[in-house]
Amino acid sequence: MAIEGFVALYIFMLAAFTGFEVISRVPVILHTPLMSGSNFVHGIVVVGAMVVLGHAETAAEQVVGFIAVVLAAGNAVGGYVVTERMLEMFKSKDEKKKGAQE
Repeated sequence: MAIEGFVALYIFMLAAFTGFEVISRVPVILHTPLMSGSNFVHGIVVVGAMVVLGHAETAAEQVVGFIAVVLAAGNAVGGYVVTERMLEMFKSKDEKKKGAQE
């Protein structure tokens, strides 16, 4: 059972709107824990993109699947980079010096 055209578009638009509304109401102090907690979701997206690529039959489906894997992987890596940089901001000067020496 596949989701057809307008139903898939409706679900996508609803998810995008809901995601935007939820994220825009998150206080700044909770952004880092939220990002680190949601990074595992990016890993699931990568797995999903690989499954889609594995089921691709035509060349167009393979190209779209490959692009999905690349974008999902970039999203996952970017999430970890941003989380690491934000956590760096919460370290004291002594911890930063100690980390630089190691």
